Amino acid sequence: MVEYKNMLFCTDFSEDANIAFFHALDLAKKHDAKLHVLHIPHSPYAYIRHIVDEHVPEDAPSGEAFFSEEIAKKAEEALRKQYENRLGDFNNYVLVVAYGSPDVEIVRYARKNDIDVIVMGALGKSEQDRIEHGSTVANVSKYAHCHVIAIRNPAKQFTLPGGLY
Repeated sequence: MVEYKNMLFCTDFSEDANIAFFHALDLAKKHDAKLHVLHIPHSPYAYIRHIVDEHVPEDAPSGEAFFSEEIAKKAEEALRKQYENRLGDFNNYVLVVAYGSPDVEIVRYARKNDIDVIVMGALGKSEQDRIEHGSTVANVSKYAHCHVIAIRNPAKQFTLPGGLY
């Protein structure tokens, strides 16, 4: 039998992520696993995605901060508002805000925290980013050390290019 002790649910607050949340919560309950709920806010410097956001103290001698305390606080509030009520009586969870390139930080967090499975929405909010850099789900699936479950939105119809199906 497959056993999950640490599960990671990643959210960008999209409709697909909200659907994936219920799957992640259900799996966490069934496996009596700890559920890590992770959000990585978009950098205000989205046009330079290859630069990893990191905290630069105000008194740093040089460099520009790609981290914003204001964005961090808003992200933490959004996580609590969006998911704490939905967790109900399930209390084996942690809400986490990380900073950087989402695919890199998701894989990094998963490895650091011994995550057994990552649950994500199949599609996120950023269509343009997916076109330019590939989807976050595809990149996480490629580099994660564990299983990745991509939950698709059943209300969306997908067709293959060229009318193959």
